[in-house]
Amino acid sequence: MDRPEIAGLLADARIRTLLLISPLGAEDLQVQHSPLMSPIVWDLGHIAHFEELWLVQNIGPDPQGRQFGEIPGIYNPFENPRSVRGTMQLPTARETVDVMAGIRRKVLDHIDRVELGAADRLLRDGFVFHMVLQHEHQHQETVLQTLQLKQGAPYPAPRAWMVPEAPTHGAAGLDGMVRFDGGDVVIGTDDHPAAYDNERPAHTVRVDPFEIDVTPVTNAAFAAFVEDGGYRDRRLWSEEGWSWITEREVGAPMYWTRGSDGWTTRTMDREHPVAPDHPVCHVTWHEAAAYAEWAGKRLPSELEWETAATWDPSSGTKRVFPWGDAPATHLHANLDQLSFGTAPVGAYPLNVSPLGCHGMIGDVWEWTSSDFSPWPGYQTYPYAEYSEVFFGPDYKVLKGGSWATRPGAIRGSFRNWDYPIRRQIFSGFRCAR
Repeated sequence: MDRPEIAGLLADARIRTLLLISPLGAEDLQVQHSPLMSPIVWDLGHIAHFEELWLVQNIGPDPQGRQFGEIPGIYNPFENPRSVRGTMQLPTARETVDVMAGIRRKVLDHIDRVELGAADRLLRDGFVFHMVLQHEHQHQETVLQTLQLKQGAPYPAPRAWMVPEAPTHGAAGLDGMVRFDGGDVVIGTDDHPAAYDNERPAHTVRVDPFEIDVTPVTNAAFAAFVEDGGYRDRRLWSEEGWSWITEREVGAPMYWTRGSDGWTTRTMDREHPVAPDHPVCHVTWHEAAAYAEWAGKRLPSELEWETAATWDPSSGTKRVFPWGDAPATHLHANLDQLSFGTAPVGAYPLNVSPLGCHGMIGDVWEWTSSDFSPWPGYQTYPYAEYSEVFFGPDYKVLKGGSWATRPGAIRGSFRNWDYPIRRQIFSGFRCAR
């Protein structure tokens, strides 16, 4: 990466951040819309100071002041969890945006003095720049989760393009499952310049035979589960899942409302009938697991999901994306935020894996059965607070990205994780057996 490329990518990320918040007034940026999420002004300040930490303090000719860890102060997410950020004395939106601009000027000036070809591991293959870019991209998706939760006047989404129409054969033409016959598979990556530590190292795993759904579970399929009493059938739920739905009186995916003409849902500022051929979205891991039990299947493991998305059994090679190694574009998958919603399954004919699975990148994050754990040979780099502190049974892995994910922040090896009770995220699933 040379300086003009770095500057251009940083500008692209910032333009998107400012576009997403541009319809909002100062109060909407300052208030905490949900205890699950930060005030948006906190996200903005965190984005800026994270960039300053890594692109000013931690690179360059003077190593003094390096801090390989989270940001100190009010923007430290561990010292200040989301539940308390609404009570903090945060700068105003105007002050924060000014700080973002000032830090960006400082970063660009500092990069002019950085020897990009230095042996510093942070600079190798542009790693630190990819990390900062992905960090802002990921917070953009977090802001969109917040705006979907926004109470009162809905967020007027700045839609820039529409998703494709449903394929002529319809969702029914993609029913069924495909089979992996078993074998050695490469999981993770060693050579993707943007890969986080939790994606590394690449390693070979023996994967047993399995079958997996051709598409994510659709709204129509999930509605059948609802209508069949799936939320009332104790046999389908784990103890934790049953406690969660009974305590909260949950009976459908988040944002679904039953009316006289059937189910409707809301996506930002649009209320519309639930589209039967779109992937179901905003479901917890518990809801996904209960549906899978009802369907006589199960959730795929992370190993199975990544195998189905990226492994080519005929050549014995791994792909970056289901379609190959070419970067994701609007022709490949429903990514990049500005469609503001899911697409019909099968709407992106390039988005097919060698195994025959459709839509494994984009539309909805897909829950897996796996706990978030390190790969064999894992080494924390460059700081423990990104991955290491989250390893364990509390978090389940999600794969594949969503419509709200930017193309630079997703690939087949990318690992997302969250609590199994979370559904404000743009989450769906597919089944295996």
